[in-house]
Amino acid sequence: MNKFLGLFLGAILALVLTGCGSTDEGSENDKIVVTTTIGQIADIVKNVGGEHVEVDGLMGPGIDPHLYKASQGDISKLSKADIIFYNGLHLEGKMGDIFAKMKKDKPTHPVAEAIPEDMLLRDQADSSAVDPHVWFNIDLWKYAVEEVRDGLIEYDPEHKDEYTKNTEAYLNELEEVQAEAQQKINEIPKESRVLVTAHDAFQYFGQAYGMEVKGLQGLSTDSEYGLRDVQNLVNVLVDRNIKAVFIESSISERSINAVVEGSREKGHDVKIGGELFSDAMGEKGTPEGTYTGMYRHNIEIITNSLK
Repeated sequence: MNKFLGLFLGAILALVLTGCGSTDEGSENDKIVVTTTIGQIADIVKNVGGEHVEVDGLMGPGIDPHLYKASQGDISKLSKADIIFYNGLHLEGKMGDIFAKMKKDKPTHPVAEAIPEDMLLRDQADSSAVDPHVWFNIDLWKYAVEEVRDGLIEYDPEHKDEYTKNTEAYLNELEEVQAEAQQKINEIPKESRVLVTAHDAFQYFGQAYGMEVKGLQGLSTDSEYGLRDVQNLVNVLVDRNIKAVFIESSISERSINAVVEGSREKGHDVKIGGELFSDAMGEKGTPEGTYTGMYRHNIEIITNSLK
């Protein structure tokens, strides 16, 4: 972030905090006001917090967190929150300064950073960059769930037993989804367990289920891709006779369509296997608008297209 943008955001933040006061406004029904970034985290808070929380997620369906820039309205929501939960690991890269300022005034938790560092994957092209897409490995995402639980208990110890009970129920549900996913992935022939997507968001998924993952862009959609990247991916599809590639709900289809067209030019007919949810979940009120529904959707699309 350049100097002038930082000063601008700082000025907005100061105005919002001054105009809105502290977090004393809270919720009209005495619920804990929680602001989150991505939908996956909002889903944790809703399940763990239950009736005691009012959750406001900043990033809805189709939103790319890598490129997301907070509006003045977002900063107002953050300033009015009692607690903030975000992913961290530079997923919300353009909001880092905002979270640092908020942390001085209220509990602000980067939930993915609760995962032991030696369990995190790094960018193959840049070992200093950590892969932030941890929600695709349920074993790792459990740490994020427990971080939310602990954050809520610290803020509201009176309801500790409820938060603990809700967490146990949610973790049990995640384990059921994990077992279902492994069973379905096992139906894909080993030579076909190659997942090709628009950007490199599924390495943790591949790690969890023994799939090879190829992304046209890097860990962040902010990274550039060129003709050579497209051609290299085309060569993989042709040489290994891969049947399908996948688009993502939060990314333009243009990049992956270039890969499909390049494969056809080489005589290999590859199809779009379907749309996966990567950095964002589905619409509110749909199964895909929940973490478990999103996960099941992805598993169904992947297995039906590759087996």
